[in-house]
Amino acid sequence: MLDSIPLFPGLPGGPELLIVLLIIVLLFGANKLPQLARSSGQAMGEFRRGREEIEDELKKGAEEGEGDDEEEDETEAEAEATETEAENKQ
Repeated sequence: MLDSIPLFPGLPGGPELLIVLLIIVLLFGANKLPQLARSSGQAMGEFRRGREEIEDELKKGAEEGEGDDEEEDETEAEAEATETEAENKQ
């Protein structure tokens, strides 16, 4: 039978995380880790704020679009009423 190879082997466990942390400390140094964590946290916060702004704009655009449809319906109804009145007068 064919053995399937998983595309995502899973999350790293304890020993793998220790090795990754050791490599990070060696690359950046122990003194730079707090600065690295702070800057990555700030970047994540900016990303979250940008995403929320875009979501708000999309919601406002959808609400305005619905309002425009209602106004068009009212305008069409008024036009039909005016046409009906004109026909009745004739």
